[in-house]
Amino acid sequence: MHPRDNPLVKHPVKPSRLATIKRIARRSLGSLRESALALLPIVLVITFFQAVVLREPIPDLGTILAGALMVVAGLALFVRGLQMALFPLGEEMAYRFVRRGNLWLLLLFAFTLGFGTTVAEPALIAIAEEASEVAAGGRIIQDTEAARTGYAVGLRLTVAFAVGVALVVGVFRILKGWPVQYLVIGGYLCVVVMTAFAPPEIIGIAYDSGGVTTSTVTVPLVAALGIGLASTIHGRDPLIDGFGLIAFAALTPIMFVMAYGMMF
Repeated sequence: MHPRDNPLVKHPVKPSRLATIKRIARRSLGSLRESALALLPIVLVITFFQAVVLREPIPDLGTILAGALMVVAGLALFVRGLQMALFPLGEEMAYRFVRRGNLWLLLLFAFTLGFGTTVAEPALIAIAEEASEVAAGGRIIQDTEAARTGYAVGLRLTVAFAVGVALVVGVFRILKGWPVQYLVIGGYLCVVVMTAFAPPEIIGIAYDSGGVTTSTVTVPLVAALGIGLASTIHGRDPLIDGFGLIAFAALTPIMFVMAYGMMF
């Protein structure tokens, strides 16, 4: 008798298509609810100041409500996508690189991951274009399309290169078990010293560039890489050693952009 025909053998029950659809719908509704609750404080603050402080009706209310619903749906899909794809992918790749035992290949992966995710960061693209417009208006560069484009691209590449270097340093720190606080303190001391010598018009851009690198595209993969490495390497604690890469990713662009301003 074939095992599947034996009534004494317990066989796993494959969930029906309807049950699968219900499970996906339940999770999707949960994500939508969490996204709506996350955005609720922002909505309350804006409504309060608009209605109580400014005492004016909200302009084009229908369009704003439609946009808010799109934000809730987009945020829910984004968070769900992180949980399903980016976090597991980053941790799995970190695990496989450690298993191969090739340090240079791991460091190369860290650099290319930092560079590739940052250069495609929407917030960085926006601030680089805005910085080029301001620089052209202040006659720091020529007010031509080519000059503005070259300045914006140079700024993006500088920040992306800085994040790549940051991940290399951060991965090496996890491998060696160095305390993160000493490296971060030393880095910010360098920022203080460089601020005294950097051109005044680049300092604000440099400080802001550190913030835009910790945005939607970069953070999930960087965090997953650090946690995956710390979870894989013997003797490392994911809670102590796995975090800190994002701090490096926010720190190094400040130094690199100020150096970029001093050179160009």
